[in-house]
Amino acid sequence: MAAAVALEAVAPKGALWGLVHDFVMGQQEGPADQVAADVKSGSYSVLQVVEALGTSLENPEPRTRARGIQLLSQVLLQCHSLLLEKEVVHLILFYENRLKDHHLVIPSVLQGLKALSLCVALPPGLAVSVLKAIFQEVHVQSLPQVDRHTVYSIITNFMRTREEELKGLGADFTFGFIQVMDGEKDPRNLLVAFRIVHDLISRDYSLGPFVEELFEVTSCYFPIDFTPPPNDPHGIQREDLILSLRAVLASTPRFAEFLLPLLIEKVDSEILSAKLDSLQTLNACCAVYGQKELKDFLPSLWASVRREVFQTASERVETEGLAALRSLTACLSRSVLRADAEDLVDSFLCNILQDCRHHLCEPDMKLVWPSAKLLQAAAGASVRACNHITSNVLPLLLEQFQKHSQSSQQRTILEMILGFLKLQQKWSYEDKDERPLNGFKDQLCSLVFMALTDPSTHLQLVGIRTLTVLGAQPDLLSSGDMDQAVGHLYRLSFLEEDSQSCRVAALEASGTLATLYPGAFSSHLVSKLAEELCIGESDLARGNGLNECSRHLRCLQALSAVSTHPSIVRETTPLLLQHFCWMNKGTNEVIAVCQSLQQVAEKCQQDPESCWYFHQTAVPHLLALAVQASLPEKEHSVLRKVLLEDEVLAAMASVIGTATTHLSPDLAAQSVGHIVPLFLDGNISFLPENSFPCRFQPFQGGSPAQRRLVALLMAFVCSLPRNVEIPQLNQLMRELLELSCYHSCTFSSTAATKCFAGLLNKLPAGQQLDEFLQLAVDKVETGLSSGPYHSQAFTLLLWVTKALVLRYHPLSSCLTDRLMGLLSDPELGPAAADGFSLLMSDCTDVLTRAGHADVRIMFRQRFFTDNVPALVQGFHAASQDVKPNYLKGLSHVLNRLPKPVLLPELPTLLSLLLEALSCPDCVVQLSTLSCLQPLLLEAPQVMSLHVDTLVTKFLNLSSSASMAVRIAALQCMHALTRLPTPVLLPYKPQVIRALAKPLDDKKRLVRKEAVSARGEWFLLGSPGS
Repeated sequence: MAAAVALEAVAPKGALWGLVHDFVMGQQEGPADQVAADVKSGSYSVLQVVEALGTSLENPEPRTRARGIQLLSQVLLQCHSLLLEKEVVHLILFYENRLKDHHLVIPSVLQGLKALSLCVALPPGLAVSVLKAIFQEVHVQSLPQVDRHTVYSIITNFMRTREEELKGLGADFTFGFIQVMDGEKDPRNLLVAFRIVHDLISRDYSLGPFVEELFEVTSCYFPIDFTPPPNDPHGIQREDLILSLRAVLASTPRFAEFLLPLLIEKVDSEILSAKLDSLQTLNACCAVYGQKELKDFLPSLWASVRREVFQTASERVETEGLAALRSLTACLSRSVLRADAEDLVDSFLCNILQDCRHHLCEPDMKLVWPSAKLLQAAAGASVRACNHITSNVLPLLLEQFQKHSQSSQQRTILEMILGFLKLQQKWSYEDKDERPLNGFKDQLCSLVFMALTDPSTHLQLVGIRTLTVLGAQPDLLSSGDMDQAVGHLYRLSFLEEDSQSCRVAALEASGTLATLYPGAFSSHLVSKLAEELCIGESDLARGNGLNECSRHLRCLQALSAVSTHPSIVRETTPLLLQHFCWMNKGTNEVIAVCQSLQQVAEKCQQDPESCWYFHQTAVPHLLALAVQASLPEKEHSVLRKVLLEDEVLAAMASVIGTATTHLSPDLAAQSVGHIVPLFLDGNISFLPENSFPCRFQPFQGGSPAQRRLVALLMAFVCSLPRNVEIPQLNQLMRELLELSCYHSCTFSSTAATKCFAGLLNKLPAGQQLDEFLQLAVDKVETGLSSGPYHSQAFTLLLWVTKALVLRYHPLSSCLTDRLMGLLSDPELGPAAADGFSLLMSDCTDVLTRAGHADVRIMFRQRFFTDNVPALVQGFHAASQDVKPNYLKGLSHVLNRLPKPVLLPELPTLLSLLLEALSCPDCVVQLSTLSCLQPLLLEAPQVMSLHVDTLVTKFLNLSSSASMAVRIAALQCMHALTRLPTPVLLPYKPQVIRALAKPLDDKKRLVRKEAVSARGEWFLLGSPGS
């Protein structure tokens, strides 16, 4: 019995000995993982592994000892959490002793120490012992990269878990690390080393007398000059090293006396990357430095920054130089000084003013803008700097504006003034009298008003921007100033077509200032515009020509532009609605009023109170006008006829939709309780002036005119939040479905179809949704199989499919397959192909995210994955006469697909896209060209395989009868030049000759693209191209 037990005990040990022998003597790697797994499972202890390794660890041959220690270290790396404190002590003593061994053994010893540095059971004092042994016994920089990285890992582990112990070493730890890091060259190790240095500083380890040595051992890498090798598996970029080193250099003010001279030297060098890195590092340093650190270097720093901004040919260097100056000034401004200390801010700002101020008097010279930028950068650093510079510069600029009479010079000066005024907006003043602009207010207003009346459009534009900034200064402009400003903006709002940019700028400024000064705009601008509207109506009624029509349109635009404050909205909305009722308007005038109303609705969306006011005022009014127009009356007016036109109803629908999207659910529920009964029951009680001659019944056998108003219902219900309950929904959906196949009026049936689809998209999953879907599918199948509403049934199929595709409904795949089957239909095939464009594109009236539709984030990608293989298969199986339909559908899908999704599929689909270019349908050609152009830029290697076909087809299409196709083909010819030059050079003479023809095209836009494309082909292969 005893012998059996002894055998069982010996068997595992024998197996362990075999694994050790295979690893050490047999040079096999697998046994190490097996031993570690057995230790984890409890089959062996670490002590048993050490015993099994006994002879290997004492072997006189260094390579054998190294293999033995390597096995132990690999086991420890996987099992360090199982070690007891006593075991850790013995193992560390063993490994420290092995650090004195042969150099072949050292890498394995370091791996073991790395494993032990991760032990939770590490007793106090051993971390210090290990690091002292490494610092004393190992010449780290003579080791391979991976072993140096192991040393850094050991230090990092101990800094994370034994910080107080390491701090007990004092400056010896810092000195030891400096010796470890000195001479490091590998970027992988440098990233870790920089992190250690940063932690040394940020966690307050003692640097002792080694501050300069620590700086030297890190700053020798500045500026970073590293280019990662191609296909680098480690993924280390130059920017990673730059940011890591910058974090070290800018981590302590104690480096300032060494770092600032280095930065000045590198800024003054000729190397662009060194300049940029130095300026960015200076910027970072200013966040931790104070006046004490900067004092001795300020003149040199200012000289270097000034020279870079004055003389640089690089916009990036100028930007970084200005940012560094701003940071320097901010640093000086925020420093807390002793009572007897010198304040450097004023003297520094005086130096800047002294070097830059005189250049501002020369608006035609090249240093005027660099000087202004330097002054503005310093002024943007603090309120104190801003006040100092503004109070010195503004009087000079105001004086120069009066001295110079040329508009170009005055514009330059005014733009500089504008820059300083914008800086004032950054700072708030508790005492308004402290604001430096107060003393210059009258001069500034006079100057701005002079600019607004100048004949120069460019000077007027700057004047408008300056007026906007002045007006934004709290309590600066008086009521008299604002009255004058409003008068100028009113005048500028009616400028002629050649001053379009000024007019647009004036309208924008009016909208911005109206939010701040609603009283002034209400009393002086809105009242004038109301009078102008009345005069315009009278003149239009008398037929006084295009000039009055244009002035009338600008008046409407101005009214909508200033509707940015709730009190003004309450004035402009009734004005526009009243104007809408004018009886002798044509289609364009009515649409113009609708567009103004829509712009007002958009501006109201940010304010719930204004949004609800506009909705409950405008929507009933528009509905009342439309209902009245749809009912029969004895007298026929121009307006009644105009209101029922497709374009006008679409414009009114846009107003209603925009006024509804931002309603709160509670208010939307109130509104839906009135509008749905209006269409289903003819309940007109909420409409203003609702004494109509007969009943309004758009669904129950109503007149064709009444059915057209379903477009307005669609705009309302399809813009409601999804959680708003719609009354009588079952009846409404059935009525819409019935009207969707109304064959006498395409406009009415399409509006009903879109409304049905919009509601279907928002319905929650369940029995009700399934019932409506079944009704729709039955209606579609009945219509497509026979009957007079063939095309209406197809439209219903298309919109219902889109509603389901957007929300990932399971039935969408069946309906898409049905649509795909129609591509072979001789009658509906082309329409079915165009239907794929609708499925993939964003709508503007229904099924929009703004209208709260259920639109999943990647519906296009999913549609592509699910359906393009079937489209390609259908193309190959189709007869020749219907193949263009498949190409057209495929082209629409690919054209609207995000390009990163398309690129991986490009090799398989490119042949079909090229075939689509030969399709005679201009829509297919244009869609395919639009798809190919970005692919030429993003996948040149794939596209270059087909360069012969691409060149031939693009050149053929550059002579197309369609202007849009000619332009797109020439843009593709331009994009072709991004392909590898050796591939293109054989075609260069042919292309240059062929592109001579579109240079004489009758359309200017075509000629413009031809010039651009031909120029690129001329430069192909030339030096520097």
